[in-house]
Amino acid sequence: MIMLSSITRFLSKRLKLPVNQEKSKVVKAHETEFLGFTFRGNKLQWTESAFQELRYNLKRLSSRSWGVSFEHRISKLNQYIRGWMNYFGIAQGYQVLTEVDSWLRRRLRCCLWKQWRYARTKVRELAKLGTDVKLAIRHAMSRKSYWRLSKTLATHSGLTNEWFEQQGLCSMKSIWIQIHYPT
Repeated sequence: MIMLSSITRFLSKRLKLPVNQEKSKVVKAHETEFLGFTFRGNKLQWTESAFQELRYNLKRLSSRSWGVSFEHRISKLNQYIRGWMNYFGIAQGYQVLTEVDSWLRRRLRCCLWKQWRYARTKVRELAKLGTDVKLAIRHAMSRKSYWRLSKTLATHSGLTNEWFEQQGLCSMKSIWIQIHYPT
């Protein structure tokens, strides 16, 4: 408490700055949160609440029950991802972002699998994307859930990361690399 009063006195008397006592506190750097950021050791990191908000919004924008076109879904996801990365991209967290990136693509595969609906549509679309027809038939006839089938060889061989890139989905991982290692 003595430290807070001496800092308050310095700020108000010497620098002539107003100090809000309710919002002010003196703590170690790793214990404080400011504008969604905190320190972990000597590295800048986003707060847990900011990361949970990211997961929540990505989940909402990639929901299977959101009845919009795939192009509209991609554009809304890109808008949110770019905004979040432009703000929080300076923080460390490459490994976490790669996991979120792969999780998001799996959710999008799940959305497409549900959108295709019928087995013949699933086979036709997967064959069009380059999946082996026998493999596509076997997976299209499966009774397993959308989420389970979104991580199978059939969906991964057709709905590749390159395909998502061609559809316009921006990658959080590549944006992070551009921010931290500009060329």
